[in-house]
Amino acid sequence: MTSGDFGVFAGVLAVAAIVGLVATRLRQPLIVSFIAVGIAVGPVGLGWVEGGEGIELLAKLGIAVLLFLVGLKLDLHLVRETGPVALATGLGQVTFTSLVGFGIARLLGMDTTTALYVAVALTFSSTIIIVKLLSDKRELDELHGRIAVGFLIVQDIVVVLVMITLSAFGRDGDDQLTVEIARVVGSGLGLLAAIALATRYVLPRVLPAIARSSELLVLFAVAWAVGLAAVSDWLGFSTEVGAFLAGVSLASTPFREAVGARLVSLRDFLLLFFFLELGAGLEFTDAAAQLFDAVVLSVFVLVGNPLIVMVIMGAMGYRARTSFLAGLTVAQISEFSLILVALGLSLGHIDNSTVSLVTVVGLITIGISTYMILSSKQLFVRLEPVLRHFERAVTRDDVRPAPEPVDVILFGLGRFGATVARTFVDSGHRILAVDLDPQATATWSGSGIETVFGDADDLDLVETLPLHRCPLVVSTLPDADANVALYQHLRANDYAGRIGLIARKSRDAERYRAIGAELVLEPFGVAAHELVEIVDRARAADGAQRAVPDS
Repeated sequence: MTSGDFGVFAGVLAVAAIVGLVATRLRQPLIVSFIAVGIAVGPVGLGWVEGGEGIELLAKLGIAVLLFLVGLKLDLHLVRETGPVALATGLGQVTFTSLVGFGIARLLGMDTTTALYVAVALTFSSTIIIVKLLSDKRELDELHGRIAVGFLIVQDIVVVLVMITLSAFGRDGDDQLTVEIARVVGSGLGLLAAIALATRYVLPRVLPAIARSSELLVLFAVAWAVGLAAVSDWLGFSTEVGAFLAGVSLASTPFREAVGARLVSLRDFLLLFFFLELGAGLEFTDAAAQLFDAVVLSVFVLVGNPLIVMVIMGAMGYRARTSFLAGLTVAQISEFSLILVALGLSLGHIDNSTVSLVTVVGLITIGISTYMILSSKQLFVRLEPVLRHFERAVTRDDVRPAPEPVDVILFGLGRFGATVARTFVDSGHRILAVDLDPQATATWSGSGIETVFGDADDLDLVETLPLHRCPLVVSTLPDADANVALYQHLRANDYAGRIGLIARKSRDAERYRAIGAELVLEPFGVAAHELVEIVDRARAADGAQRAVPDS
């Protein structure tokens, strides 16, 4: 299917929407339903999608935005904490799965070359699927989520090296392999250096001007993510690595929350096409004859991969709960596994039956592991007595220190909002101010007030604020619609504190009270009453002065 097949494209979207609706009603994961749609409209189904450039391009954009948002949330000071365990777990899992998987494949009767391809294909987990699931569960910022992202990035780098090695063997040249690896390493170091320089000297000067327009900020963020993803791909790395680094480069800027909140919906829409493309690309040539082998290999992936992660993390002192939750993220094979066997097929190393086998294993493990990850915490409760054996007597603290509480979260730093902010600060209260003006947030941040660049309309941004540790939220925004949406969103998400809404007009105050707002502030009404009182006092004083006879 090409981008010109507009009618077919519309049909695919309609089928995805219908199946997605049925899936949500049945409480099934959308990821699984969209892969099923891809199979249905792909070559083995209706034949609507046959590997054209339209869906493939949108899928790549979705991957870039997804990994960009992951990098955007990365606190660089946490790399020191999770880096060693991510490296050890990533390399340890790849090594264990390759060796044991090779042995299982040989026991199943495969020749050495085929067994090697199958073993390596079983080692890689899907960064895109895992990050999407963790993001939906809001677990990316938890320790197991950060560790999982770390070792998934390690896996992506290993994938690159494996692909280079196989391609070099296909050209029969050991010297070529050495040169290619050296080129990729040098290119990687150059890319890191260029991004570091841009982060240090270019972005801080450019972003404040761009951020004056929210639309331009979103456009720049997508362009930056896709641009670095393309450069990374051109240099021989995956697009995931480049997009992730693009997000990391903006993670330390005051605009990261606003950018992240505005790109969430775009990410979810574009990832639909990744799952559609993944389903459409699955091949089941000899699936029936290979069902037993596929089940054996799938059980190994679903059980063996999480097990080795738990062993490594337990040895490094992490709690069983953290190890288990992180381990579940490697209980499936990835789209890179399919790319690997496709490369082996093109080089003549394996045949179609091997591609079909890996495809079936991928479908089984992705489907089952999705349910496992979505129910991970419930699974841990059931398995906790057994999993405790993977825990040391002294464990690391796997809970991130809670953020300092704030007394007030204030939306809007305009003329009135700035006065409110200063009054709270002068009264000794600790406030967090949110505003869409980058100059205002920078100015007030320099005055010792914690600020966040963003908009109350970005409800995803609102959810990132420390609401559970704040007793009062005040909005001084002039837009009544935005205030109503903010109030309803906070109450719908069980915010238990008080909410103050500024009403600049009497009809706005009535509207706020109608939705249940208990703290409606009318500054102009109060000012008018105070003005009348001042005038009355002045007139009374003037009258009293005139009543006193001249001496």
